[in-house]
Amino acid sequence: MVATPHIPTPSEELMRRYDVAGPRYTSYPTVPEWKQDFGTEHYAERLDAAAGVGAEEPLSLYVHLPFCRSLCWYCGCNVVISQDRRAADVYLDHVLQELDQVVARLGRRRTLSQVHWGGGTPTFLNERQLERLWSGITRRLSPLPDAEVAIEVHPATTTPEQLSLLRELGFNRVSMGLQDFDPKVQEVTNRHQPFEQTRALLEHARGLGFSGVNFDLIYGLPYQNPESWERTLRQILELRPDRLAVYSFAFIPDVLKHQKRMPAEALPDARTKQGLFRAAWAAFVDAGYLPIGMDHFAVPEDELALAQQRRALGRNFQGYTVKAAQDVVALGSTGISDVGGAYAQNVRALPYYYERVREGRFATERGIQLTEDDRRRRAIITQLMCNFFVDLGEDGTRDFASELERLQPLEDDGLVRREGSQLEVTPLGRLFVRNVAMVFDAYLRRSERSRFSRTV
Repeated sequence: MVATPHIPTPSEELMRRYDVAGPRYTSYPTVPEWKQDFGTEHYAERLDAAAGVGAEEPLSLYVHLPFCRSLCWYCGCNVVISQDRRAADVYLDHVLQELDQVVARLGRRRTLSQVHWGGGTPTFLNERQLERLWSGITRRLSPLPDAEVAIEVHPATTTPEQLSLLRELGFNRVSMGLQDFDPKVQEVTNRHQPFEQTRALLEHARGLGFSGVNFDLIYGLPYQNPESWERTLRQILELRPDRLAVYSFAFIPDVLKHQKRMPAEALPDARTKQGLFRAAWAAFVDAGYLPIGMDHFAVPEDELALAQQRRALGRNFQGYTVKAAQDVVALGSTGISDVGGAYAQNVRALPYYYERVREGRFATERGIQLTEDDRRRRAIITQLMCNFFVDLGEDGTRDFASELERLQPLEDDGLVRREGSQLEVTPLGRLFVRNVAMVFDAYLRRSERSRFSRTV
């Protein structure tokens, strides 16, 4: 196997030039382009279209479970803070009613290649509630024998008994949110999580036979510095999970008011922040991990690593995957479906979500039907973000001539190489892959960029 080179150090000028607001491209078109007039009827039509694909085509299923016991002050997710697990029973009542509505539209499509429970903190649910949700899903839909069945957990609040039950039910992947082990960073972000507690849960997961354990880290948080970050990285490598995700912190206090509880003056500057990511990259690659997509790492035998070597890695709202189906159905508040060539997002507020479901309507709040141009651009952006390579083909070279012209400065800066119709993101360009993808975004030039986080 050819060794993966370390990312080169960008110049100060390069950092300044490409440190702009831009999307992370978990979708294309991005969420700000979605329309409020895309509602219940449009989503129903797209489900009907998905039913016509054929019974043999599996689905991906995402369930959003928004409850948390406390609020992490960096959080950008849709969460509901509660100490009362009875609130989850009401929520599950409506999620299963919503699933009934979805299944009624899907015809004979009943198999699942991917299941993901996210949040929030899904293990806010107790064992009875976890089992109730799983049995409710599997009475209506059937996970394939090799399906990826994943759940997000908070190691500080997840019990060994919960993890044992999840494995018994059929979950085979678990993602643990860590962010940073430094006590000062944990204090200022209201995310308390002892190292030994995390180690114990990881060892329990491995003993149960989970085939993949992922750790989520965040760089760019207040009071993070090279010395404290290096200690966290050493502790991570001591545990050696199968996968690692290293996310850039998006500080947008005008949008997420709770982020104002953190000291803005303690945030690392762009150069320091980029150095934190480079340090993680070097530490993980030196330890034998392979870089995956924009900000993930995996052991060489992991299916994500193998897929990227074949340039076959995929990505959806649940992250990088090799199991993503053509259509993704999402349940729960703010759940985002990608069905029948359209995105559809549910309402956020629980009272409105409950009201819609009780009325027998889908809770769709906004969405967008993709055009043929959207689909072509989404395919290009996905390939760049996942595999750092795309072949535009002869037609693409002609149709995207203006984009290739705008790409020339990035090529001159060493971020991308072009050979005929083929584009490859360089090792240096991986630091700025969002900037490369932005060249192919037809909406960005007229979009309000302040809605996006910084690319560096």
